[in-house]
Amino acid sequence: MSTKIKSIDPRTPAHRAKLRAGETLVEVNGHRIVDVLDYKFYTYDAHLLLKLRDEDGSERSVRVRKREGEDLGLNFETYLMDRARSCANNCIFCFVDQMPQGMRETLYFKDDDARLSFLMGNYITLTNLSQREIQRIIDLRISPINVSVHTTDPALRCEMLGNRRAGESIDVMRRLAEHGIRMNCQIVACPGINDGPALLRTLGDLAEMHPGVDSASIVPVGVTRFREGLYPLRAYTRESAGEVIDLVEGFGRDCLHRLGTTMFWCSDEFYLLAGRDLPGDEYYEDYRQLENGVGMLRLLETEFRAALFGVEPDWTATPFTIATGVSAAPTLQKLVELAQEKCAGFDARVIPIVNHFFGETIVVAGLVTGGDLIDQLKGKYLGERLLLPDCMLRYHENVFLDDVTIEEVERELGVPITFVAQDGFQLCDAIFGLDGQRKTSAPAEAEQEYHLYNPS
Repeated sequence: MSTKIKSIDPRTPAHRAKLRAGETLVEVNGHRIVDVLDYKFYTYDAHLLLKLRDEDGSERSVRVRKREGEDLGLNFETYLMDRARSCANNCIFCFVDQMPQGMRETLYFKDDDARLSFLMGNYITLTNLSQREIQRIIDLRISPINVSVHTTDPALRCEMLGNRRAGESIDVMRRLAEHGIRMNCQIVACPGINDGPALLRTLGDLAEMHPGVDSASIVPVGVTRFREGLYPLRAYTRESAGEVIDLVEGFGRDCLHRLGTTMFWCSDEFYLLAGRDLPGDEYYEDYRQLENGVGMLRLLETEFRAALFGVEPDWTATPFTIATGVSAAPTLQKLVELAQEKCAGFDARVIPIVNHFFGETIVVAGLVTGGDLIDQLKGKYLGERLLLPDCMLRYHENVFLDDVTIEEVERELGVPITFVAQDGFQLCDAIFGLDGQRKTSAPAEAEQEYHLYNPS
């Protein structure tokens, strides 16, 4: 735990109250402060009584008045005011275990922290929670929480997560649901393991927890070429992917009739693997599982078509190339052709990048490396610009997954790179160079929006 104050922002309530760097925040309004969730929740009120401990052990109390919800203005050693909790599981499908040696250390850290689930949208298995933390989630009404479920069969969950206590988490979910905590869920489907009848059971159990369980995505397991010595897994085929879609869509129709929501959706990758068209825009309701790749390509097309209405037919674009993962390439090619049809054609191409680094079964854009971009694009005519999805870079970092920098790719290919968010309007702006399109050497930091519900 590190509730020692590192710095104080100027012109903030803490600055006006003369709090000092080096002091430790012990309590707020009589509540002990353990980490960022306690801090965010208990400093929400307009009238605060802070207990502070100096480095010599002496304590003092300070009253602070501010606007309700206004940030106090304190900065601590770490954002969590604690260390991020690493995963205690040994999942048979873990992607981190399938990465080669020699990559940067941050890529090997597996977090399983409920605080990051709420604050940053990370998915957790709930196996790391103590009884105190479960009760705190209930008492503070921390919601929503993103949960990696995979299966509700306790024995199978223990096997899949490599944790003998993993089956207990399903009872934790039921307890949270009974107390009105909202959960979004993810199921990583593995052929012959947790699909078929096991998946049907999981969907049924989660549906019984509605509205506590608000939604769930079903995504196919990613299988890289670095699986030597790991649990034997295979990738989905066209036929087996179609079977999962049929099961999920059938159960979703029943949920729509009984609960008023489809509740369960397969990721876009399942439809692409099965060679099927994506469902229409209305199928995805409010796109609540977008971050798991559910309806992402459908929404991109919907937004792009809307953006094209604002483009004059005589506009054009400087020559460019879009490089992306194999799975998204057909959709992006279609969107480029729509733009060319409206604006009488211009020089553009879409190039799918085969993932040689992780293996050709990995087809998503977010796992394309700088090395593969160079190897497959060098020497090709790319026009005057290269457009890349910003998911190829991690937030706060200026490098691809293989540590190749943006500058290296630009130098090797001889063309400037523009990163584009997963947004049809921004894609349209990037293609035509319209106002609002921003060229950057790295994607802007995502703003993580969250709200702590104050019981008062």
